[in-house]
Amino acid sequence: TSLDVSKPLSSMEENVLSAAPKVELVVCVQKMVSCYCLGRGTAAPCPYRKKRQDRTSNLEFLPGGLMLEPGTLVMLVSPRGKRYFKLARPDDILHTHDGQLEMKNVLQAGFGQTVFTHLGRPYLVLKPTLYDLIKSIKRQTQIIYPKEIGYIVVKLGIGPGSKVIEAGSGSGALTTALAWFVGEQGKVYSYERREEFFKLCAQNLARAGLTERVEQFHQDINDGFLQKDADALFLDVRTPWDYLEYIPSALKKGAPLGFLLPTTNQVSKLLECFEQGPFGEIEVLEILVRRYKPVSQRLRPDDRMVAHTGYLVFVRLT
Repeated sequence: TSLDVSKPLSSMEENVLSAAPKVELVVCVQKMVSCYCLGRGTAAPCPYRKKRQDRTSNLEFLPGGLMLEPGTLVMLVSPRGKRYFKLARPDDILHTHDGQLEMKNVLQAGFGQTVFTHLGRPYLVLKPTLYDLIKSIKRQTQIIYPKEIGYIVVKLGIGPGSKVIEAGSGSGALTTALAWFVGEQGKVYSYERREEFFKLCAQNLARAGLTERVEQFHQDINDGFLQKDADALFLDVRTPWDYLEYIPSALKKGAPLGFLLPTTNQVSKLLECFEQGPFGEIEVLEILVRRYKPVSQRLRPDDRMVAHTGYLVFVRLT
């Protein structure tokens, strides 16, 4: 029996209430409407109470109840901020100082969720960005930093479907970025003469899942490039002026090309050689980054900054 509290009680209803001391009175308030429900031990359903929505109703699960495909590259962030990069496979286990983390739990949780080690330590599951991949690559050489890579990609016009030549791949930081931007329809042709760097670059590309977008060449460029009509070219070698004669046959007419050099005397030498070849629209620059401490009450620059890491030179094939 339910009572309408907006109306006064009848004499019969008053008698029922007084004669039933064991009946529980349950108050349910929803949407500013009150109703009294009578029942023995449990409350009667309230007509204004909405059914609770299943929080997973909008999620799409893969076979086996997984949120991520096996083999997906994930970034796991520890309580102290340490980052682990892992190709998550159901049978794998990540061993950390915080305990063992089962990859099947990571695949079931998905990006943006928290999983726990066998010791109960929380780890955040994130999808790594290109910045994360570049900063975390295994390296044996000085890499090209994201602050330069962003400008290089924009200046050379790298995008889906682009075909770009790179010489001096090193650890593969720029190679990874170029492969990321050319997409599945594009191609990166990367030259590296030193075997240890050639293999290291291949390992970093495999970890990022970008191997299919890159064709590597374990050879010097003393005899030129094997490609024709590429869209762009970037040289990260000590004496780039020695290879300028091979560039016109490898690029499309009017294509952009770039160089990275650590010292001003190398830049001067390269500029002198440009005067003797079909090159125009020359630009020389360096990129400095100063970060700020993200504290609202005392915002100020960090004590250290990423200053000079190299000079960038850009030209067009005319």
